[in-house]
Amino acid sequence: MEYSTQMKLKRFFRKPVVTYALLIIQILAFVLMTLDGGSTNVATLVKYGAKFNPYIVLGEWWRLITPMFLHIGFIHLLMNSVILYYLGEQLEGMFGHLRFAGIYLLSGIAGNLASFAFSDALSAGASTALFGLFGSTIMLGQTFKSNPAIQQMAKSFGMLIIINIVFGIFSSSIDMAGHLGGLLGGFLLATAISVPNPLKIWRNKRLIYGGLFLLMVIVLAYIGYLNTAVPLFGL
Repeated sequence: MEYSTQMKLKRFFRKPVVTYALLIIQILAFVLMTLDGGSTNVATLVKYGAKFNPYIVLGEWWRLITPMFLHIGFIHLLMNSVILYYLGEQLEGMFGHLRFAGIYLLSGIAGNLASFAFSDALSAGASTALFGLFGSTIMLGQTFKSNPAIQQMAKSFGMLIIINIVFGIFSSSIDMAGHLGGLLGGFLLATAISVPNPLKIWRNKRLIYGGLFLLMVIVLAYIGYLNTAVPLFGL
């Protein structure tokens, strides 16, 4: 009985459980917002933690995290959920559960910081983190050049990145700063924590790219605080 339970647990944890957890969280958040004023309602979005620059300046730093789990309308949720499921199915097994979660969450924060720095619009959505996963596929393509499956995956996602960026240029509703910040953050993070080669040159590369990610976060936060006026009488 004990052996059977252990085998079941092993099989379970081979699955993309972090991806499933992220999907469940964002679906639950969407249901709660729908029942509490609607996911397209500005007041509801602010209440549940959408990126809103004045509140971030006032100390609500968690608004750099919560937007990853909120979506504006059902189509927004559906599109991002499909992309997350598809990416997670492929990448979580490659990086491992903890590294995958770290890349997703930290690159999402980097993307939201880029949005905080360069856009004053209210925003929400998993796109910043999803672009972080896209960035990680670029790293995989550069690292495993002799693996045809990974090369094909990197090329496919590379085309998706280009299409999304081109589409974003012509759509004012898309947070390009957030997308590009997440993309760069994901690439830097994936290089910093996931390069498997133990040689000294790769250890140094990890440190360099990790340092660049940290510098990126600090600079974006500084620009965001510099560009956002502090409300005098609250909001």
